[in-house]
Amino acid sequence: MTEETQNVWIRCMEFFHNNLNEQQYQTWFVPIKFKSYNKADGMVVIYVPSQFFYEYLEEHYRKLLHTAIFRFFGRETKLAYEVEVIRDVKTEQLVYDKPVIDQVKTKAKANESPSPIQELDSQLNVEQNFDNFIEGASNKMPRSIGQSIAEHPDQKTFNPLFVYGPSGVGKTHLLNAIGTRIKQLYPQKRVLYLSAHLFQVQYTDSVRRNAFNDFMHFYQSIDVLIMDDIQEMIGKDGTQYTFFHIFNHLHQNGRQIILASDRPPTMLNGMEERLITRFKWGLLAEIERPGEVLRRDILIDKIRHDGLNIPADVIDYISEHVCGSVRELEGVVHSLLAYSVVYDKEMDLSFAKRVLDRNLSFEPREITIEQIVDGTCSCCNVRQEDLFGKSRKANIVRARQLSIYLAQKHTHLTHSRIGALIGNRDHATVIHSIRTIENRLQEDKSLQATLQEIESRLSFRK
Repeated sequence: MTEETQNVWIRCMEFFHNNLNEQQYQTWFVPIKFKSYNKADGMVVIYVPSQFFYEYLEEHYRKLLHTAIFRFFGRETKLAYEVEVIRDVKTEQLVYDKPVIDQVKTKAKANESPSPIQELDSQLNVEQNFDNFIEGASNKMPRSIGQSIAEHPDQKTFNPLFVYGPSGVGKTHLLNAIGTRIKQLYPQKRVLYLSAHLFQVQYTDSVRRNAFNDFMHFYQSIDVLIMDDIQEMIGKDGTQYTFFHIFNHLHQNGRQIILASDRPPTMLNGMEERLITRFKWGLLAEIERPGEVLRRDILIDKIRHDGLNIPADVIDYISEHVCGSVRELEGVVHSLLAYSVVYDKEMDLSFAKRVLDRNLSFEPREITIEQIVDGTCSCCNVRQEDLFGKSRKANIVRARQLSIYLAQKHTHLTHSRIGALIGNRDHATVIHSIRTIENRLQEDKSLQATLQEIESRLSFRK
C-alpha cells in the first residue's frame, strides 16, 4: 500500500465522519481497515470484523461507501470486503461487492493456532430439571420434545423449538431442564440461557462501548441458545435485527435454538415478519394451564420436597379450586402456612377454606364455555345455532367474536379447543377474533358496555 493510496483512504474516512453522527462513525466505520487498492482492476479491498458487519454495511451504508469510493478513487472503482469470522480458527473470507458476489473465496491463515474458547457460565438454574418437572396432559408434548432435544441436541428436526403459554405454567422450568440435561450429557457444549430483556441490555451496552463485534462473536460461538420471554423484543428494532443475524448464523451451522414466549408467534405484534417466519421453522409447543390432576401432582411434589405436612383433603381442595398457574398454587401453599403459623391454627380443611375464600379473594368457581356462549347469546340477542353456524351477519359475527374473546380470557382452553367448541373454527379464526375485539375495545364504548354486561351476568371477577 502506497502513501498516496493511504492518504486517499484517510480522505474517505473524513468524508464518512462528516456525514455520520459520532456513534455511527465509531461503531461502523472506525473498525474498518483499508487493505489495498489495485489500479489495474480498479478494486478497493477493506477489512471488516465479521460477516454480520459486512451485511450491516451493505444494508445501511452501501450508498455512503460507494459515494466516497467513487469520489476519491474514481467512478470505475469496485469495492470488496475481507471478513474475519472468529470461530475455533480465525479465517479470512473475501466477499466481493455485487455484481460479482458469487466470486467469494475463503482462505485460512497459514500460521495461526486455534483461538482459545472462552469459559461460559450457562446461567442455568439446575434446580429446575426434568426430575421435578411434573408431567401432565397440559405439558406432555413439550416435555417429551424437550427431553428428545436434550438427549440429541445436534438433531435438526426440532430447531428451533418455540414454547409458548401463559405466565406461570412452567416454560422457564422446561427451558432450564433442557439446558441442564444437555450440560449433563454433553459437558463440552456451550449452552446459554438468558432472557430476551438481558439480550437487549447486552446489545445496547455493546453498541455504547463500541464492543459490538465482541458481542456478535460471543453469540456466534454458542452451541445451544435458550432464550426466555422472546416477546420482550417487541418494538426493539435494533435488537431484533441483531438477533435475526445471530439466529441465521446458529441455525445454518446446526446449533440448537430454544425460545419461549407468552404467546404464539402469530400474535407477536411488533416483531419483524422474517423473525416470526423463522420461529415457525421448527416446532411450536404450547404449555397450557395445568388441569386438576396435574395441579394435585404438583402440590404433592412440592409438599414432599419442602417437607411440609398438609392433609390430603386440603390438597384436594386447593387443586380442585385454584385453577391458575403453578406459581399461584405455590403462592396459596405459602399463604396457608403463613396464616397457620401466625394464628396458631391447625392446617385442616375448614381453616383452608376460610383463608382462601375470605383473605385471598379466592374464586372457587370456574366459568365454562357453555356459560360464556349462553351469556353472549342472551346479551346480544343471538341464537346459539346461529353463533355456531356460518352466518356472516354483522351482529352474529360480533357475538361469535365476543364468545371467543371471553373464552380465551376466562378459561384455560387452548385456541384450538376454543375454536372446536364454538362452531368448529380453526386456530387462525380464533386469533383473528381475539385481535379484532382487543382492537375495537380501545375505542368502541358500545362494545365495552356489552362486554361488561356479559361479564356481569356471569359474575366474572375483574
